[in-house]
Amino acid sequence: MTSRYRLLFVALLVGVATGSAAMAQNAIKPAIVYSTGGKFDKSFNEGVSTGAEKFKSETTIAAAEFEPSNETQFEQAHRRFAQRGYDPIVAVGFSQGVALEKVAKEFPRTHFTLIDSVVDLPNVQSVTFKEHEGSFLVGVAAALASKTGKVGFVGGMDIPLIRRFQCGYEQGIKYANPKAELIANMTGTTPAAWNDPGRGAELAKGQFDRGVDVVYAAAGSTGTGVLQAAKDRGKYAIGVDSNQDHLHPGTMLTSMIKRVDLATYRSFKAMQAGTWQGGASVLGLKEGGVDWTLDQYNEKLITPEMKARVEQTKADIIAGKIMVHDYMSDNSCK
Repeated sequence: MTSRYRLLFVALLVGVATGSAAMAQNAIKPAIVYSTGGKFDKSFNEGVSTGAEKFKSETTIAAAEFEPSNETQFEQAHRRFAQRGYDPIVAVGFSQGVALEKVAKEFPRTHFTLIDSVVDLPNVQSVTFKEHEGSFLVGVAAALASKTGKVGFVGGMDIPLIRRFQCGYEQGIKYANPKAELIANMTGTTPAAWNDPGRGAELAKGQFDRGVDVVYAAAGSTGTGVLQAAKDRGKYAIGVDSNQDHLHPGTMLTSMIKRVDLATYRSFKAMQAGTWQGGASVLGLKEGGVDWTLDQYNEKLITPEMKARVEQTKADIIAGKIMVHDYMSDNSCK
């Protein structure tokens, strides 16, 4: 073989190898099983969708999606996706843990990413968050912004996870203003509590009538009613999970963001790159998993003094100087 043909042969091999690698990277079929409440809840589910859209914009690979109307559909949705070769499959919400564990055992070669709960299987990637740390920050902001010294909280389904939000928020409030009063309500005790904006608005209005001038909603799409009620009454509201500042500029004080978008995007990217790993990860302020928002929609509401106080608090939590009690550790708020 002459030098010329040897070079052409090598170039051909390199081209084939490169093409094979590209095909291997693209040979994934991602899927998402959303939590009840709808994909476009402007909060938790929509954050996951945002992560999937980012992946699609970079790769042109779209995720298959299923929006359950009730929790009984979780198991069937995961099984059907697995049977059809979808991989990885993202499960949105703690309530999918039991269904996902069952299906993951049936399909050990399929990769699952579970958000907000933990399943200990080699083909399951469990991602949870330190919501209490992010909620502490917005609690500080709420206490500093309040003129009445009364701040509110509207939770969705009354479960320990949402109590974790409330407890972190209350600690932040007391840290910034020990004399401040928290008035809190949960929307309900069933999954329907995540999707009732009307009830959310009613609870917020009741709090406003009692003197609350800043309210934090951790209630899925129910929270949209809380945010609207604050807009209507000229009170401040705090969003959750996704950045909701743009929904009502002028009354959205800030949002406690929970990077479910990042968890979804990273799962898809790792699967594409062949680096996906099972196991559990917990994302807090230090890991960039939770945070507060400051952007063009709320910058006029956050004074330099407020920004400095919240940012210093954030740094102190990351450094371990402030320890935020986790309600989930003992079901109490200290």
